[in-house]
Amino acid sequence: MRNFTYHNPTKIVFGKGTIAELKNLIPEDRRILMMTGGGSIRKNGVHDQVMEALKGRPVAEYSGIDPNPEYEKCMDAMRLAKKEKIDLILSVGGGSVLDAAKFTAAALTFKGGDPWDILEKGNEVASALPVGCVLTLPATGSESNGNAVISRRAAGRKLAFSSIHVFPRFSILDPATTVMLSERQTANGIVDAFVHVMEQYMTYDVNAPLQDRQAEAVLLTLIEEASRIKEDPRNYETRANLMWCATQALNTLIGCGVPHDWTTHMIGHEITALHGLDHAQTLAIVLPAVFKHQRVQKGKKLVQYARRVWGIEHRDDERTLEAGIRKTEEFFRSTGVKTRLKDYHISLESCLPAAKSITARNAKIGEHRDIGRKEIEAILKLAE
Repeated sequence: MRNFTYHNPTKIVFGKGTIAELKNLIPEDRRILMMTGGGSIRKNGVHDQVMEALKGRPVAEYSGIDPNPEYEKCMDAMRLAKKEKIDLILSVGGGSVLDAAKFTAAALTFKGGDPWDILEKGNEVASALPVGCVLTLPATGSESNGNAVISRRAAGRKLAFSSIHVFPRFSILDPATTVMLSERQTANGIVDAFVHVMEQYMTYDVNAPLQDRQAEAVLLTLIEEASRIKEDPRNYETRANLMWCATQALNTLIGCGVPHDWTTHMIGHEITALHGLDHAQTLAIVLPAVFKHQRVQKGKKLVQYARRVWGIEHRDDERTLEAGIRKTEEFFRSTGVKTRLKDYHISLESCLPAAKSITARNAKIGEHRDIGRKEIEAILKLAE
């Protein structure tokens, strides 16, 4: 196992009716900027619950954060925060809203010039305004980590940053707020969480059996609950299990002391920037292709995964490995998420600029740093 430092400063408040805890989580003297998405929280009653909990507090609101949150809107929110002398940002919505809140919080105290440099140049985030979260869509794990992904449509870019300073101070996770999610939103969340686990688990063995089994537990639970949620989308207990899985998938715990990959995410971000697909849709396209391309490098872990997660017991490792990859694709499709570029009428040629863009920022990617432009193009070919 590799050396690591583990510190997660986010306080999780989980369960039904927990939005009311906002009044105890936010000091009374804080001036709050509430950032929200497209309006669903007004339809499902979450907005009313938040405002009731914050009654009497100074609250400004910035709404309209889209999936794949835009840099320009973050800058608008930053200007509003400065005008209102905000000292805490409260994200109310899904992971995209929270990512926007994190970037806005970092941009507000950034001393290095253009805040875009945080994303494009990797400039250090030395501080940020405090961020809190009321999560209504489990998927990204952003509620308990320091990561965020921001798009800039004018530049055709979708880039990530990470900082300990943007871990939410607290995150309220009430599974009841997710009961009305659409089948598409639910499926995307399941796939997103599944691939988050894979980016930390499907690499190579470093004698970290606990982390492996923690990762496998999340995968097995997602598979079980995915079938249950299709049968009964309003089941609170199933929603609760999915919500906690999504948090556990990327709260930094299962990634301690083990190598990470993130090739699937890097390629997926570029496909989203080029074609506007949902984040999880791109992951479901790319992950099986990465497995196929990296079957030698990831071979032992692929066999372990096939046996422990899917119960495949061929004597031949190659057949076991192939069956595991096939089961992964079948699982994604069972949730309603497609697994090929052609399923979305997207050509291979239109995705090839992704290889150039990724390698312009990173000479090589993957856990072995052996995936360059030629390899990314080959992965895209396998995803065709």
